Amino acid sequence: MSTVIIPAIDIRDGRVVRLQQGDYARQTTYAAEPVAQALAYAQAGAEWLHLVDLDAARLGGFSLAALVAGIKRSSALKLQAGGGVRTHEQLTAMFAAGVDRAVIGTLALTDKPAVRGWLAEFGPERVTLAFDVKRDAEGRWRCASHGWTELSAEGLDDILAEYRDAGLCHVLCTDIARDGLLGGYNLELYAHLRARWPTLQVQASGGVAGLDDIRAVKALGVPGAILGRALLEGRFTLQEAMAC
Repeated sequence: MSTVIIPAIDIRDGRVVRLQQGDYARQTTYAAEPVAQALAYAQAGAEWLHLVDLDAARLGGFSLAALVAGIKRSSALKLQAGGGVRTHEQLTAMFAAGVDRAVIGTLALTDKPAVRGWLAEFGPERVTLAFDVKRDAEGRWRCASHGWTELSAEGLDDILAEYRDAGLCHVLCTDIARDGLLGGYNLELYAHLRARWPTLQVQASGGVAGLDDIRAVKALGVPGAILGRALLEGRFTLQEAMAC
């Protein structure tokens, strides 16, 4: 199985930014204009782009409709986007704007009946569930929510079992201890997910620093790899990532 390389752009106040471990006070702002950055990735060969609406993640709503429209007008990129999806209306607005796959995070923990219903209504190819995880003292992966201040009572595997029965296909999983720190993917986490859930289309995210990190998740057979800060800071090119 090949690994799809997915460049990521986080947007706040119309700017391309990155947060360290999800902390809004630890933000790096980049000079790149969002549409121009997206088009650069498209020209480098990207098929998918991952967009994070940090304003919506904090305040609700969906603020990237104009950006999505601009990217769609100028490229053939498929867009996976998320950030603060809380209602059916927000989800339909994202799809109407041109988002190909919507990312749902906290609500996948707090309102499972609604999310299961959306999987049935829109189909498993239109929805990615995102889980930010942390290992507890017993060695079990648990999901964080509400700005990573709370951990779910259920383990990640229990939650995935519920959604797999509802048709879940795409899962984005981030070890919060690695996010934005360039420490490399948590290979133990993704090896576990590949072994326990081989049919899920797992996307690795958080901490990639170099090409060896990408080679490692490819060796595990992880279907997708999200690349953010390392690309923005020029640690390697998208072409190098896709070819390694």
